[in-house]
Amino acid sequence: MSASKFLAGFIVGGALGAIAGILLAPKSGKETRELLANSAKEAASKADETVKEIQSKADNVVEEMQKKGDEIREKLQNLLDKSGNKTEEPA
Repeated sequence: MSASKFLAGFIVGGALGAIAGILLAPKSGKETRELLANSAKEAASKADETVKEIQSKADNVVEEMQKKGDEIREKLQNLLDKSGNKTEEPA
């Protein structure tokens, strides 16, 4: 199971549990609506934070991969240059 599917399931499950708890609690309609609105705002805020964290981590991974790719390309170019110089030199 991928991390994103797990995270989505975790968030949805938590939200459903919170909603069920609020609906089953003995409160007035106005209080229940306020609790639902607040819970929805909190869930949206947490989801936004999580998305930002995942995006930041993904950006870091991409940046590292680009650095590694540049390093490998440079090493390969150096090897090609060295092998090219050896074949061009008179024996």
